[in-house]
Amino acid sequence: MKQKAVKVLCVALCLMLLSSIFAMLCNTGFGKTKVSRISFDTATGTLSGLLYMPKDASPANPKPTVIVTHGYLNSAEMQDANAIELSRRGYVVLALDMYDHGHSKANAEAYTGTDFFGLWSTFWIHSMYDAVQYMYDQDYVLKDAAGNGIIGVTGHSMGGFSSTMALALDEQDAATTGIRKIHAGLTEGSDFMYTGLLGITADVADAAGGGRIMGKVAAHYDEFFFNNPEETGGTVRYKDYVSTPDGLTFLQQTSAQANTWYNTSDGGKRIIYEPSQTHPWNHFSKTTTSYAIDFYNTAFEDYQNGIASTPSSSQIWMFKEFFELLALIGFVLAIVPIAMLLMQLPFLKEAKTELIAPVNGARSVAGRFTNFATLLVAILLPAVFFEPLYDMDVTGNGLTILRFLALALAIAGCAGFIFARKETEKQKAYTVGSCFVFVSGLLLALLTKIPLFQNLTIWTAPVVNNIAYWTIAAALISLLVMSVVFVSSKAKEGAGFANYGVKVPVKTVVAGLCTALLTVVIAYVLLFVIDALFKTDFRIWTFAFKTFDANILPTVCKYLPTFFLFYLISTASIFVNTHTESMAGVKGYFLAIAMNAGGIFLWLVRQYGTLFATGVAAHPNAALSGIVLVAMVPTLAIAGILSRALYKRCGNIWTPAFLNAILMTLMTVANTTVYLK
Repeated sequence: MKQKAVKVLCVALCLMLLSSIFAMLCNTGFGKTKVSRISFDTATGTLSGLLYMPKDASPANPKPTVIVTHGYLNSAEMQDANAIELSRRGYVVLALDMYDHGHSKANAEAYTGTDFFGLWSTFWIHSMYDAVQYMYDQDYVLKDAAGNGIIGVTGHSMGGFSSTMALALDEQDAATTGIRKIHAGLTEGSDFMYTGLLGITADVADAAGGGRIMGKVAAHYDEFFFNNPEETGGTVRYKDYVSTPDGLTFLQQTSAQANTWYNTSDGGKRIIYEPSQTHPWNHFSKTTTSYAIDFYNTAFEDYQNGIASTPSSSQIWMFKEFFELLALIGFVLAIVPIAMLLMQLPFLKEAKTELIAPVNGARSVAGRFTNFATLLVAILLPAVFFEPLYDMDVTGNGLTILRFLALALAIAGCAGFIFARKETEKQKAYTVGSCFVFVSGLLLALLTKIPLFQNLTIWTAPVVNNIAYWTIAAALISLLVMSVVFVSSKAKEGAGFANYGVKVPVKTVVAGLCTALLTVVIAYVLLFVIDALFKTDFRIWTFAFKTFDANILPTVCKYLPTFFLFYLISTASIFVNTHTESMAGVKGYFLAIAMNAGGIFLWLVRQYGTLFATGVAAHPNAALSGIVLVAMVPTLAIAGILSRALYKRCGNIWTPAFLNAILMTLMTVANTTVYLK
């Protein structure tokens, strides 16, 4: 076992190292660009980002510069495509972490309140323009003869809001200084919905154009923005922004076409691109990346000295994504052997217990059908109620139905507990099972009545709050289904806690926790080393294991118990359902993945399949929640694999439950907004 673990770990390390080297080569345009992580202080806080510096950029050869930034859920790395492609053509690029994201932080006094808007608005209002001020002062950034900055701003989603605000603030300053630091602006996946709350509506932004070159990427299937004001009933539907009043105002036209340049009355140019994409698809697309390249080639057409005329269709960023995916696979592959090697140590070996023999599955047709139907219910229920649970809609019909279902089962469990006799072991098992039915049903009913995680000064990662609420509900649903199955069938078969991997010696639990914690620490040390050496991490699209600053660790600890509850119950469910003779081998892993991620994967298929087929999604109000699921599917799938792999080697559920909770909580918090007031 030890030799096998060492061999697998060596393969994983080689995969991480070699893939990261190739990812770094793509990131630097095969040596054309130097990539470094920088940080700088501002009046609002500290901003950090990845600076892509062409090798020929210098004070003697200043370059047109583009600042790119991410949306609400992400960090600087989400702008890899734009950063790589623009920098390898010769532009200086800063991929920015906005305040309260990645490695950037706002000052405590910068927050305007403790409510959602007071916290949420802090980072995007100022981030881009503060970065513009910094970059304008750098001697490698080009200015024209009058001192105007040859700087472009591009942001996705809330990064787009920040770019819109930067353009407006720059025009305000220009009225006093006579200098415009921003030459051009391209927003992706954002309109004037939220900047309008601060007075920057479409007509105000139009009036503040100042002769700049401006553009928007307005995808047809964007979940949030570019809505026709005459359409109601949810925003997850087909869009045609150039035909809307705001789109026409932006272009200064009475009728317009997408992907067409229009001259404006102030001497500028504007364009709206309309790809057939969803909101997060914008930053994972050759099409949208080619729009950005073409846009800045047009915007900086008078400053093309030293800029390569590489066609916009020639792109390499996707190879970086591919190699980072391979590195991600290596990272996940390393987890189990690291844990197994740690469990060779004197105390940590207590995390291992003897694995019980696999049980025989149901042999009759009726028994197999019942097992299948029960599993299907357990897989689908968290997905069926996903939208109201994610939205914490405790007064809506969805959670009302779930509440009454949970109460009915709780009452049945209470009756079973009261009337069950306790003379024999089987009868005692019925009593224990009935107690679990009652408790899990009652807790689920209470949860659907109480919206948790509402105090944003305590629960400082807003998107994680919604995920955490859903995970508690999903855990209780799973526990309720397992308890009902135990009472109805498992107790008759003589099943006990061991059949769920729940062995409770104190040494086993503590050793499991220590093993899990050390495994995650070692894995993240590898990640930090890779980041330091190559400025790459382990990711694919919106799913990523990335570096973080220590100041998020208190936030991680706050959410850890919630996610531990989920992974403890999900691992027990995986144990009892896959540790059977019929689920030996790879079939058990597929079932583990399906149990964790199958329901929400089907939810996504239905949601977006309906959107693309009919123009209106199955849940037209589920904008952010649907996007969040794109990263949750791989998260839960990987957790399912780790749960099964580790319980088979540990003999119990403690190490995998602790490990998944620590690993996935840390990954989730590091990838989203955290208010560090």
